[in-house]
Amino acid sequence: MDRIFLSPPHMSGKEQQYIAEVFKSNYIAPIGTFVTKFEEDIKAYTGSSHALALSSATAGLHLALRVLGVGEGDYVLASSFTFIGSVSAILYQNAHPLFVDSDESWNISPELLQKAILSAPKKPKALIITHLYGQLCKLDEIRHICHLEGIFLIEDAAESLGATYHGKQSGTFGDIGVYSFNGNKILSTSGGGMLVSDNASWIEKAKFLSTQAKEDFLHYEHKEFGYNYRMSNVLAAIGVAQMEVLEARVNRRREIFALYQKELEGIDEINFMPEVTDSQGNRWLTTLTFDHTDPQRVLDALEGENIESRPLWKPMHLQPLFKNALIVEDGTSAQLFKKGLCLPSGSSLHDEEVVRVCSVIKKVLQ
Repeated sequence: MDRIFLSPPHMSGKEQQYIAEVFKSNYIAPIGTFVTKFEEDIKAYTGSSHALALSSATAGLHLALRVLGVGEGDYVLASSFTFIGSVSAILYQNAHPLFVDSDESWNISPELLQKAILSAPKKPKALIITHLYGQLCKLDEIRHICHLEGIFLIEDAAESLGATYHGKQSGTFGDIGVYSFNGNKILSTSGGGMLVSDNASWIEKAKFLSTQAKEDFLHYEHKEFGYNYRMSNVLAAIGVAQMEVLEARVNRRREIFALYQKELEGIDEINFMPEVTDSQGNRWLTTLTFDHTDPQRVLDALEGENIESRPLWKPMHLQPLFKNALIVEDGTSAQLFKKGLCLPSGSSLHDEEVVRVCSVIKKVLQ
């Protein structure tokens, strides 16, 4: 049978038309009308005042740390239950990660966050929160803690474009937010990211750094080092086309999640990732845990039927790279990693394919 992928790209049909316009203009480098249009579309959709199109979300997180003044020897708080792209930029700045475990929401625990701040060798400069699998964390509590402690809040909204909290878009609650447009994301440009903020000076500084920190001279003059981090006009054209169907993509992913819930209801040992009160996730991936069954058995059975699935993220504090990093944890994310699985969730998935996935899971759990 045809392979069912975890989260494949889903094009709108307009991408090639817009790319043709880029080639006709010959502006295929990181400049052009589609880069500007993509930034404007993101601002309009999210309500953020300023946006900067970049080569990746990791680049965005790196620039966020740099413009906020995080440097060598500083401590940066971060969600442990996440993908390494959320935290690798901390190392780029020669800073130290201080990982914080999850709570029942699967996202970062405000209670453990407070303990982490108190236990830090020195006051942390920033916090990077990850909105895991498109589900938002407890933003009211976390923002309050950061405000009281004078800690910058960076939202890793790489997986959560289209998710809302109190009706407001993810990525717009902190000092700086970052989105990803990687090949598996809800909006894909094949690769790319976006930095957003209401602080114009930070975005302007990030733009300067993302274009090799070239001073305002005709020749190339540099007083500090920068990066080649801007998005190309070609990829931005794809992004503009994808923005036109973003709401439909979010709605479809939520429909797929609801269908999984319906098909698997009555199986007591299955628990889906919850939504925080007053939030609406984009359900980028449908994720669940098994109380008794080894998820590897389910993964192997699905693969045997040509269906892709994947374990939940291995927490950062369990990664060999971070064996010496500080962590405030209670075992929550370690248990989630041990028990959990990501199911096929692409917006092009048909209902009968969801049913096919569920039938395999039911056979394993019989």
